[in-house]
Amino acid sequence: MVAKWIETLTGSLEQKKQYKHDKARIEALPEPWATAAKAMHRYLMYYGGVTDGDTLVTMFGDLADLWDRAAADGTPVREIVGDDPVEFAETFVQAYAGKQWIDKERARLNKAIEDAEGEERR
Repeated sequence: MVAKWIETLTGSLEQKKQYKHDKARIEALPEPWATAAKAMHRYLMYYGGVTDGDTLVTMFGDLADLWDRAAADGTPVREIVGDDPVEFAETFVQAYAGKQWIDKERARLNKAIEDAEGEERR
């Protein structure tokens, strides 16, 4: 009972374990892939805005897989991210449709405009 209440507030403990596992995989990569993967992870944490735990776990698991494979194959970092690492990262995160923190504010803005229109008609 208590564990379910805690998970409701803080998120799934299993998701946290998976996230930590994938983060450790990124930390364990050889250079230069570790530096690139850590930088991309950090950027996705700031830019991504994903709030759904399942989506986050999937996204970061896929990120770890991407860099694991690149390191194993010896693929140069630039072959992965191309000329614009920011564009690559932002395209990467767009592949993960999930709830984002901004969704609530978008809905709030739309409602406020609808309410304002209703006031104009009166």
